[in-house]
Amino acid sequence: MEAMRWARPGRGHASLGAMSAIRPVPSQAVKPTTDATASADLLGNYWPGIQIYYPPVKYAPSLGLYEDLEQAAQRFRKHAWNTTAHTLLFDLEDGCRQKEMSRELLRRELPRMPRRKGLQVAVRINPFRTDEYEQDLALVRDLAGHFDAVMLAKAGEAYGAPEIRDLSAVLAGLDHRITIQPIIEHPKSLKIAPELMQYATVKHVVFGIHDFSKAMGIAITPRNWTEELKFYLHDILFEARIAGKGVIGAVETLIGQAAMPEEYVEPHDVRRWLDLHGDDESRVVYRHALEEASMGLSGKQVIHPSHIHPCKVAFTPSPSEVRTKIAILRAAIDADALLGGAIKFEGEMLDPPMFGKALQTLLKAHALHALSEADTAFAIEVLRKLPEQVVRENWPYGVIL
Repeated sequence: MEAMRWARPGRGHASLGAMSAIRPVPSQAVKPTTDATASADLLGNYWPGIQIYYPPVKYAPSLGLYEDLEQAAQRFRKHAWNTTAHTLLFDLEDGCRQKEMSRELLRRELPRMPRRKGLQVAVRINPFRTDEYEQDLALVRDLAGHFDAVMLAKAGEAYGAPEIRDLSAVLAGLDHRITIQPIIEHPKSLKIAPELMQYATVKHVVFGIHDFSKAMGIAITPRNWTEELKFYLHDILFEARIAGKGVIGAVETLIGQAAMPEEYVEPHDVRRWLDLHGDDESRVVYRHALEEASMGLSGKQVIHPSHIHPCKVAFTPSPSEVRTKIAILRAAIDADALLGGAIKFEGEMLDPPMFGKALQTLLKAHALHALSEADTAFAIEVLRKLPEQVVRENWPYGVIL
């Protein structure tokens, strides 16, 4: 990942030169510690991963009307409680027609919901300072202990970056753990993306491709939007990497009939299942998720349960990939080449930039709850062998203490 070689401070993008030229001095190295909290800070927070949009109250086509509160509550206990996504995202904006009933449902049902380990809960609220926004904030105040993130729709379009400033101030008075995920849905928001990302409450931003393409007058297609909007996605990724923030990828609108079983996690098994049992829609969703993951995105939004697993396996390093990257790093350490020099590994020449990519794979697996405790301890051990600047280049999401 070329972003590893960019200077972090400011807007300068001059190359740091070969990592083989970097040798740590004691004052620059990350100081060893046995404190678990310090290790967690070094790794950074868990990523949003795969976010499933969940409409609290939805339209029932079979009945030709919207659910009532009891029907919505039954569906909530059946589906929201048991989601396998990394993030359960309650939508109070565009995908929500019955807004007041949806807020009532969340006040009633969310405190009762068992929290699976690793599950994040987020809510998409309406644009800044609208009447619905104020009512959404009242809900967040009432349920502050149950939300991990607040996703702000149409971020910055009306009042600019101060929208994030003011929302940050509100959340700071409720629960300092709650983060903000601004949705970039307009060229105005893209233009001020660095300003939206400057706040500590913002850890990830969302690329809202459908509103964005509408605002730009760009006709996108369900099968090729990654190519049609590539320029703008790259722009967001560029600014986010400089700011040390993650980017959450876009919703897919294609919904097929095939649902991949969760036991398929290795890439060759996933491809075989898609070839034999998948439909065109599932293949497109998986391909797009792979493209987004390869560009370094920190998550992806989905609107259908059948999208969750294909997107999870696209984003999450597989067990065999983790084993390979650990072997590379161990070989580099054994050869004293982690900070300079090269090794031969399975017929390929590898040097520090490749070691950095191997480390990124482990840290990404950890960020998506897919790294064992032993492997996490090894990743921390490697991080602590690196100078601070190299740590920041490889993993800008953590905090060096």
